[in-house]
This record gives sequence, structure tokens and C-alpha cells, in this order.
Amino acid sequence: MLNLAGITVRLGGRTIIDDATAKLPPRGRIGLIGRNGAGKSTLVRVIAGMLEADSGEVAMPRGARLGYIAQEAPGGEASPFETVLAADTERAALMVESETCHEPHRLAEIHERLIAIEAHSAPSRAARILVGLGFDEAAQHRPLESFSGGWRMRVALAALLFSQPDLLLLDEPSNHLDLEAVLWLEDFLRSYPATILLVSHERDFLNNVVDHILHLSGGKLTLYPGGYDAFERQRAERQAQIASAKAKQQAMRDRLQDYVARNSARASTAKQAQSRAKALARLQPIAELIDDPSLSFDFPDPDELRPPLITLDLASVGYGEEPVLQRLNLRLDPDDRIALLGRNGNGKTTLARLLAAQLAPMAGAMTASGKMRVGYFTQYQVEELDRSETPLQHMTVLMKGATPAAVRAQLGRFGFSGPKATTEVGKLSGGERARLALALITRDAPHMLILDEPTNHLDVDAREALIQALNGYSGAVVIVSHDRHMLEMTADRLVLVDGGTAREFDGSIDDYIAFVLAKEPATSRRDEAGRGVNKKDQRKANAEAREKSQDLRKRAKSAEAELERLTGQRNAIDRAMFDPKSAEPALAKLTMTELMKRRAEIETRIGEAEAAWIEASEALEVFTAA
Repeated sequence: MLNLAGITVRLGGRTIIDDATAKLPPRGRIGLIGRNGAGKSTLVRVIAGMLEADSGEVAMPRGARLGYIAQEAPGGEASPFETVLAADTERAALMVESETCHEPHRLAEIHERLIAIEAHSAPSRAARILVGLGFDEAAQHRPLESFSGGWRMRVALAALLFSQPDLLLLDEPSNHLDLEAVLWLEDFLRSYPATILLVSHERDFLNNVVDHILHLSGGKLTLYPGGYDAFERQRAERQAQIASAKAKQQAMRDRLQDYVARNSARASTAKQAQSRAKALARLQPIAELIDDPSLSFDFPDPDELRPPLITLDLASVGYGEEPVLQRLNLRLDPDDRIALLGRNGNGKTTLARLLAAQLAPMAGAMTASGKMRVGYFTQYQVEELDRSETPLQHMTVLMKGATPAAVRAQLGRFGFSGPKATTEVGKLSGGERARLALALITRDAPHMLILDEPTNHLDVDAREALIQALNGYSGAVVIVSHDRHMLEMTADRLVLVDGGTAREFDGSIDDYIAFVLAKEPATSRRDEAGRGVNKKDQRKANAEAREKSQDLRKRAKSAEAELERLTGQRNAIDRAMFDPKSAEPALAKLTMTELMKRRAEIETRIGEAEAAWIEASEALEVFTAA
């Protein structure tokens, strides 16, 4: 479907993409990944024909239609529904011609073509896509200019999906979506009938959508089969091979250097020493993994405060005289890890601003510790950084009175040391600017971090580093994110913002996903004959589906935990067999025969646990697909 042959792109005198070559499978769903600044968006723009490569060729089948979202969001008086319908240019042109054409033969051709492209179903298909991306019936018919930039980008995505190109190019499509819309988009893309090239940094999204990973690193492309987890396993194996090869090469280098040092002065061995010195010079160093400072996140720990940090008692909050959220009852303690869930527009950011004391309660009570310091991160802070100033200048202004060493130490926590500290913000990548914003809001060791979509500019590796830093941070965390992996790894409590209030959600992220998927849009609640489904029966069926899904997930997790426990026991026995000095006391007393017997028993139980896990996982996969 798509062949990239020797693509080279140079920007500003720097080679971004260097002789990149890849052959993508027909109807493949390919995830394009790479570190921030690797050139992913540049490559997508080359494929889309928006940027000319310095050399190389992009080859597609003749007549294939390519779809790509422009950087500018659509606007004007047209509604989202009208904008999406207009994206099918052939249908739109035929519909206009059918109203003005009076030639019978041509009119027949027009109607035949309209039937062939299923033009009659286009309005309902456009409405389904818009509903999936969060537009209810009323919103579908409002003028575009009444929406924010993020919602208008959703319209652009809806129009692109509706046009059904043969090659669908998506560059971070989930950035403007909430979790519910991301789940819908996943389901849509899984059944998309043509080729998809998708840039994303969300591991769950990649695992659930793509069947190949195209990795861009050092200007080169490598295609891996499978989703992101499969790619990581293959990359880990490659890293281990590189480490092993480097260790072997270093051992050879040491031997050669030792031989040359010992034998160069002796006439009898001078020639051999000279020969080995040449061999030593020819040894090319093996490229090792780069210790990338962009993976550096280190939140300073605050001093201790007595709980609670914040208490809300029947509080209301909003803008002007209009409350957005009411009847809020919430308590936050110093060790809380809370994720705010719910659709965009339901009030997650409003609640976050209340907790950050940027909004005052309109009614009810809010009690907060007088000594509490809050670090509040939003995307606006990233965009509002002065692009002409350096990280050092930004931090110096905010840490007024601090010593230069203290200022640089705070920057160093987030990877801004050496030349990076004095690089203009305008020359930093989006991920680097996000790290700088995090460094700035944590300069005074806050007791609570409130993070509103902190991962939008971060690649997968940087997100993992952020997760580790949050898990090592001793203060409270409140996070809003559509990245399920981030929420699952950091949040202990889930709060659902919905229906004009916020309440605790009793369950896990998987339970919440099951809850969201069970809530079908009202427009789609029809049986096979097109009749309305009884709401009571629908609720009962949804409850049964959630219960079965939860049971299967529990069985899979239980088997996985048992498998992990048994594997740990087997590893302990292996240590006792091959390194008795490091063995656990109970195992150190056993003979080799006893250890082998016990290992055999555990191997049998591991096989049973693996079988149980596979059975539960496959059942869950079948159930979810149904």
C-alpha cells in the first residue's frame, strides 16, 4: 500500500530523516513511534505531500486517496454536521448536480453512483461519528465558531474519518479527546477497512489499534510486527544483545591493549603487537543506548502536613452566577492519588481549579490547610512560556532570592543541566517545554500536584519516567488524563465528574472502561429490527455485561498474580541451586535433589497458572469483541 524508499529530510542544516526506508503492509494499522524530536510529524507531512523530501520517494497505488488533518481547525457558520457531510466531496458534488441536472441519461448516472457510494446512509454515518466524538444532537447543529479550538479539531477528525480515505494519516488524534472519545475512536479504527498510519504516544491506544509498529530513531525506520508491548519486548531483546556485544567488545579491547602494552618493546613480539594495535584501531565502538535527559523527572518531596489537606462539604463551584458543579463532598489527604474521570465539558478542569484555589466555592464549605502549597499544571502554562527566554531565566525569576546553585539544582531535577538550561524555550521540543513547566510549578516542593493532561507533549518513554517520578513523590496527586496507562499506574482513587457533581467511582480503570462501553448513545439503542429497546431490559443487560466482564478480569488478574508469585519462587530455587550463598535460609538447607523436586512441582503449577490466565484472557477477549 505505501512504500517509503530512501527518504531524507534536512531542516535548518540538520538531517532529521536519513535514508529512511519501509514497506508498509496493505490494510495494515501501523503505529509510528519515536522520541520527541525524532521527526515523526515531519515524515507524516512528507507522506501527505505537504513537505518535499530532499531525496527519496513515497510510492502509493495509482488513484489511492490519502487523508490527513490540517493544522488549522475548521471554523465559520457551518455546523459540525454540515462540515462532516461536506468532507465526502464526491457525494456533495453529485448531490448538487442532481438538483440542477435535466439531462435524463446523466441524471441516471448520478443516481446510480449515489446508490453505489451509499449516499443515503451518509447523514446517519456522520451523526454516529460525531456522537462517538462527544457531540450530542444539539451540538452537531451549532455553528463551528461557537466551539473551542479543541472541539473544532474533533470536527476535523470526524470529517477525516467520514471521508474514508485509502490511507488514513493520524498525528496524535487523541490529544483533544477525553477517555470516552478515545475508547470510541479505538473501536472505530479497529474496523477501519483501509491502511492507517498513526502517530501516538499512548501505549494502550497503540496496543488496542495497531498491528505493526514503525519505529523512527536516528533518522532510520524499522518495522516491527505486533502492538506496542510486542515492540518493547523486541526492543528489550535488542538492548540486551547490544549490551552483551558491547561487554564482549570491551573485553577484547582490554586484551588487545594489554597485549600491545606488554609486547611492543620486545623485538620478538613487536610485529604481533603492531598488528594487534591496528586491529584495536579498527574496532568500531558499538552504539549504546543514549542516556536521554528528557526522561528526567524528579519531584521534590514536601515537608509533612497533618491530614486532611482539603475538605469539601456540599460545595458548589462555577463561573459568574452559574454553578458547574454542586453538592461536592470530597476529602484529600497527603498521600492521596486521585484521577478525575468524565467527559470533557463535564467540569473536571473546574474541579481542579477549585482544588488549586483558582476558583472560590459559590456555596457550601471548602477547608484547606493554611500551610499547603499546590503545584498546578495545565497545557496553557506550556503555551504561555516566553519563547525568547531560557529555562534558567524562567526559574531565576520564580525562585527570587534563591542561590544560583539552588536554581540550577531544580532545573537539573528535570533534565535541564549544562547547555539545555541556557537554550531558548522557542528551540525546545514540546516535551521539553512540558518538563520545564513541571519544573517551574514544583520549585517550592508543593504538598499537592494537580496535573491536567500532563502527557500531551510527552513520548512513551517520557510518560513512563513521569509515572515513576509520581509514584516516588510523597505528596498528594490529582490527575486528569485520557492516558489509561498513566491513570492505572498512578491513581488509587477514582472520582467521576458527571451530572453536575463529582462522586467516588467504586472500581478500577478497567471497571470504568466497562462502565463507559456499556453506556451506548441513545441514538444507537435499537434492536435488529430497528425498534426501540426497553430501557429497563437495557440496564439489566448492561449490568449483567459489566458483572461478567468484571468476573473475567478478576480471574485473569488472579491467575496473573499467581503466575508472578510462582515465578518468584522458581527464581529463588534457581538461585539456591546455582548460587547457594545468596539463597533464602529455608532453601539453603535443602539438598540439590530436594531443590530439583520442588522446582519440578512449581513448574507444573506455573503451567496450570499459565493455562488459567490464557483461558480467562481469551474468554475476556471474545466477550469484549462480542
